[in-house]
Amino acid sequence: MSIRELRVVRLPHGADLPLPAYQSDAAAGLDLLAAVPADAPVTIAPGRRALIPTGLVIALPPGTEGQVRPRSGLAARHGVTVLNTPGTIDADYRGEVQVILANFGDAPFEVARGSRIAQLVIAPVLHVDVRLSETLDETARGAGGFGSTGLHGAR
Repeated sequence: MSIRELRVVRLPHGADLPLPAYQSDAAAGLDLLAAVPADAPVTIAPGRRALIPTGLVIALPPGTEGQVRPRSGLAARHGVTVLNTPGTIDADYRGEVQVILANFGDAPFEVARGSRIAQLVIAPVLHVDVRLSETLDETARGAGGFGSTGLHGAR
């Protein structure tokens, strides 16, 4: 399998939906679609979440991961996002791709069949050898984190 190939199997409940696709030539993510029943859309109440099926099983190239990310339009317009963003799909996972959507908006949000619900970005993964050490090299930042570099850019 080429690193540029994503093999996909459609499950029966996603058989009529288009395959994931880039929406522009320079898009980073493939759009994932909701494979909910046409006669039973999923409504996510404010403050709630739902696991939405895509009807797809994928085989990622070795040495990559699938990152499930929110769609900016859903977040900006409706307050709907991917809860565990980015969600990671490991290259050896062979179950259905599903998306945890959370509604942080003020109104219920309806997920209809074929709705574009998330993006799938395929990214390289680096495996490392973990080694115990007594000390680490010093850096200018040190242990500073969680806002330690400030709120505003340099002035």
